[in-house]
Amino acid sequence: MEQKREQFSGALGIIAATAGSAVGLGNIWRFPYVTGENGGGAFIIVYLIFVFGIGVPVMLSEMIIGRKAQANAIGSFKKLAPKSSWWIIGLIGVLASFIILAFYSTVAGWTLHYVYSATTQNLLGQDYGTYFINFKDSTAMPAFWHIVFMVLTAAIVIAGVQKGIEKYTKVLMPILFLFMIILAVRAVTLPGASEGVKFLFKPDFSKLDANAILAALGQAFFSLSVGMGTIITYSSYFKKKEKLGGIAVSVAGTDFFIAILAGLMIFPAVFAFGMAPDSGPGLVFMTIPSIFEQMPLGNFFAIIFFLLIVIAALTSSISLLEVVVAYFVEEFKMKRVWATATSAIAITVLGMFCTLSWSTFKAIKIDNIAGNESMFFFDMMDFLASNILLPLGGVLIVIFVGWKLGKARSLNELTNEGLHKSKLYSLVFFIVKYIAPIAIMFVFLKGVNVI
Repeated sequence: MEQKREQFSGALGIIAATAGSAVGLGNIWRFPYVTGENGGGAFIIVYLIFVFGIGVPVMLSEMIIGRKAQANAIGSFKKLAPKSSWWIIGLIGVLASFIILAFYSTVAGWTLHYVYSATTQNLLGQDYGTYFINFKDSTAMPAFWHIVFMVLTAAIVIAGVQKGIEKYTKVLMPILFLFMIILAVRAVTLPGASEGVKFLFKPDFSKLDANAILAALGQAFFSLSVGMGTIITYSSYFKKKEKLGGIAVSVAGTDFFIAILAGLMIFPAVFAFGMAPDSGPGLVFMTIPSIFEQMPLGNFFAIIFFLLIVIAALTSSISLLEVVVAYFVEEFKMKRVWATATSAIAITVLGMFCTLSWSTFKAIKIDNIAGNESMFFFDMMDFLASNILLPLGGVLIVIFVGWKLGKARSLNELTNEGLHKSKLYSLVFFIVKYIAPIAIMFVFLKGVNVI
């Protein structure tokens, strides 16, 4: 007899888990430096438009597929389009989640190390650029923290949908909000912080160009976790009575709010201490610690800052691992404990190549791919997942919903079989069918440096 499939207990658990999947390093690590590189407030307005104008319809497409099929990312397409090759879209999602978690856990491991270092009071007072490079280029410690983070992720996923994913995201998400609010309040009350607030909220449209607009579109797409199978997998655990439109808007709103809070944590402090807002990916690990060094109770705030990044990474990593685990459980009839252990070990092994890209495996390197020079293994995995698999999966998903599943079947699922009608749903389907594929293709072409 087939075991009954798990479901989320209700709307609160759904929003906590799904928002947790979307909220991650993309909001707290990536959003601030991308915003800083593209002019601040004007970029945020464009980003907001894309989050709700493109991101929500694409997210709803994945929710329609997952809840309608009640299956894993690959199984969903097999159910909805049997005897066809559409299941390859699900395979792209599973592969993307696998690869993303491999390098994602590397960065999450770095933040765990910074939490430990700040807790033992060994972080502040360093030459932070040298400190980060020496740590990243070493072997034992990055590998250790990478493994620790994967163990934490697996421990939550192994407990199941309600007792693991839902239970812990209900706890972790409020803690994340609390820590971010504490740090945002501290940042905006620093002397000279007003310039950072202006940078974040006063639009300067002269800074906007085609690259900034495409960056905003790509950030919206990356931040909402679409195209990697997580939303399809999570929505397969939704009960049929849940309103997909309300969930998608709540998740997108939460995701955007967290990104703004991240900006409020970082930019007022950056301007208050005369730092550069466009410091790039090193902003969190090389610029922010120098700010805490100059703050009263700086070590305390450093611990909270890096701990909240760990929490954000963890809520996303469990969704990435669940995509792979659900596939093994349902397609190969494996018990969850073995599926989780097998998936986590395999990802950890691949992740070890990412983590040790700058030391043990530094000889594995590709030059001049899509205009990017000296790509280490970590960069290769990031490029493959973020620039190829995610936009490719995303565009195929909206094509599937818009052109294969069709309007009648899609709106039937979206409206709970006609129970929750809205004129906006027809607009959503129009975006999914015609606009989203073009927009995502622009992200793809930009990612591979064609435009």
